[in-house]
Amino acid sequence: MKSIHPQFITNQKGKKLSVVLSLKEYKALLEDSEELEDIKLYDEAKTKNEKSLPLKDYLKNRKNKRKHA
Repeated sequence: MKSIHPQFITNQKGKKLSVVLSLKEYKALLEDSEELEDIKLYDEAKTKNEKSLPLKDYLKNRKNKRKHA
């Protein structure tokens, strides 16, 4: 997102109470937020030090488990 252009709603003393954004800016902020959450979850998963398994082996194991179920 390049930049946002917020408009503020203030009380009589000038204290900012709320913000108004264009729908386009709001959606862009939501998308950025979701992307950051995905990155956070990915980073957490990578730091768990769990053994990884190649997809080919996982699919083979899954197929074998279904045969025996």
